[in-house]
Amino acid sequence: MCSNVVVDGVHDLGGMHGFGRVEIEPDEPVFHEPWERCVAVVTFGVFLTGTSNGGQFRHSIERMDAGHYLQSSYYEHWATGVATRMVELGLVSVEELEARAGGAFPLSGADRGVPTDDPGNDVVAPRYVIGDHVRVRNWHPPGHTRCPRYVRGRQGTIARVDIVASVPDIEAHSAGRRSEPTYSVRFESDELWGEPGDPVHVDLWESYLEPILER
Repeated sequence: MCSNVVVDGVHDLGGMHGFGRVEIEPDEPVFHEPWERCVAVVTFGVFLTGTSNGGQFRHSIERMDAGHYLQSSYYEHWATGVATRMVELGLVSVEELEARAGGAFPLSGADRGVPTDDPGNDVVAPRYVIGDHVRVRNWHPPGHTRCPRYVRGRQGTIARVDIVASVPDIEAHSAGRRSEPTYSVRFESDELWGEPGDPVHVDLWESYLEPILER
């Protein structure tokens, strides 16, 4: 079994069990080590020069080997993602990376997303209004998506209509972009976890949602 398959990758940890409590570090600094600051500067430089966009960058991290992802730190994820993108674009070679690193430099697996030359037309007018009942599409794309696995196939209610924004699933795999409305969707605890508790609000793009027709 290939550990680099992106469908429902290891990065999508929402609602998963067995990882223990989240450790909170009092007065946590932005950077623990000087190299982390360097990684942040390089990453923002990649964005500012248009070398990579947010969807492409996130997907390069999602493609990390599962063991490497779970055992590495936040900024190591960034370093791996940026380095992977640079190699894929031909801006640096694996040999150059390993020469600078003084040894092996682990990169992410191959991009299995489906590229498209026609991202479609922008959608400006929201399809849904506050109070509408919706269901999240239950699909498992091989490429990038910002739709968490734990809400797929679940029913919720539109709690807020937000901005029109670029669809990450498209910008990660296309030279073009398509924008559409985004929403804050409220999911009841019973619907997500099968037991009573606090509701969860998730920000979702319009194409992730399907209407629930009232009878």
